Amino acid sequence: MKLLRYGEPGHEIPGVLDADGNVRNLAGIVDDIDGSALASGRLAHIDVSLLPLVEGTPRLGPCVGNVGKFICIGLNYADHAAESGMPIPEEPEVFTKATSAICGPNDDVIQPRNSTKLDWEVELAIVIGRDALYVSEDRAVDHIAGYCVCNDVSERSFQLEKGSQWDKGKGCDTFGPIGPWLVTVNEIDNPCDLDMWLDVNDRRFQQGNTRTMVFSPSRIVSYLSHFMSLQSGDIISTGTPPGVGLGQNPPVYLKPGDVMELGIAGLGTQRQVVVPSG
Repeated sequence: MKLLRYGEPGHEIPGVLDADGNVRNLAGIVDDIDGSALASGRLAHIDVSLLPLVEGTPRLGPCVGNVGKFICIGLNYADHAAESGMPIPEEPEVFTKATSAICGPNDDVIQPRNSTKLDWEVELAIVIGRDALYVSEDRAVDHIAGYCVCNDVSERSFQLEKGSQWDKGKGCDTFGPIGPWLVTVNEIDNPCDLDMWLDVNDRRFQQGNTRTMVFSPSRIVSYLSHFMSLQSGDIISTGTPPGVGLGQNPPVYLKPGDVMELGIAGLGTQRQVVVPSG
């Protein structure tokens, strides 16, 4: 099942993509695609073909609403760690993005004031479906609702040149496009073998596969659940393959007018235009 949210920002309506690629209205079934709906189980047995069709091509919002935590894992691809000149972590590197960074998959990305090193990162994101605390790795998948595409937009000068904490370069408004849809876990045979890519202005920069992840989604969920409780609707972005702007020689950074297009096999695609801050 491909769950989504559509409509104007802040007023999104729950929906689902049917087998023919049409958006169907879920408003009569759940109030939103959020932790409450994911945990309720009400979406598991619906007949999508009986739901009302949505006319036209509405804006797609973030595929999950009311997100409680937006957690990220750094340096989780062996080949990306190598391009960054950093050792492969022995344990997951954990940081957070502000939930106010979340936006729709095709919304504009705003370059913040004083930004000089705006960068991109295509990532597989986990969406928690059932509360998790101290779960084992072999049971972690029971707590995953599904997966989606995330662009972990990053401002490298904020991240790396303004102290030791990464969060300042990760949580700016629009730095967390998610979607276009949340693909439920039963539709993804192996999240550790998904092709992923990202283009800037039609030039392919990232071409990778989740098989080079150091820590699998199940390992990540289990690991995090030993440091904090995970609630339904939380998002965990799991790292990026090589090809980020910082890793180019010389580095390449985004500027207003640039277009990012990215996707992951089975999870859909995103497209963002960079615009200046107001």
